[in-house]
Amino acid sequence: MRRVTLPAGREEIARLRAGDGVLLSGVIYTARDAAHMRFRELLDAGKPLPIELRGAAIYYAGPSPAPPGTVTGSIGPTTSSRMDAFAPRLIRLGLLCTIGKGARSEEVIEAIKERCAVYLAAVGGAGALLAERVISSETAAFPELGAEAVRRLIVRDFPATVAVDATGRDIYAEGRAAYLRAAADAGGR
Repeated sequence: MRRVTLPAGREEIARLRAGDGVLLSGVIYTARDAAHMRFRELLDAGKPLPIELRGAAIYYAGPSPAPPGTVTGSIGPTTSSRMDAFAPRLIRLGLLCTIGKGARSEEVIEAIKERCAVYLAAVGGAGALLAERVISSETAAFPELGAEAVRRLIVRDFPATVAVDATGRDIYAEGRAAYLRAAADAGGR
């Protein structure tokens, strides 16, 4: 298990390899579809984003309300491909780490390779357990979006797996290829 402090530097990101388990500590921003649309609107209008992207990590999640005595409610990942239309632009502007679940498009993987970024997979269905790794949570932008507002989380030992590393190695593509090889081998017997 590798430890990564966020925001991260390119050197630290470049050392991560697809399949590595990581424990993240530091600042993570949450942003889902609605926040990404707002990011695009701001950028298209030539306006600054409400968060600093350089070295940042965005977690594709919308936390549920915090029960009494807790920092946040359940905070499981959403399907990353829903942000694929936005991710290459944000990566090219300095975003180093995205976190979610599921495979990414070729355009996102190309941007990851070009900019020495990384895509991490968080465990879907484990939102309540992931919430235990959040030390603090505050609204960073777009409070009118409710659960889809951008939140600034401080996390300690937040678990994830490197799904696409800075070289473009992709565990989802490798897993599909291995499955197809095994299926072909089993069918030929």
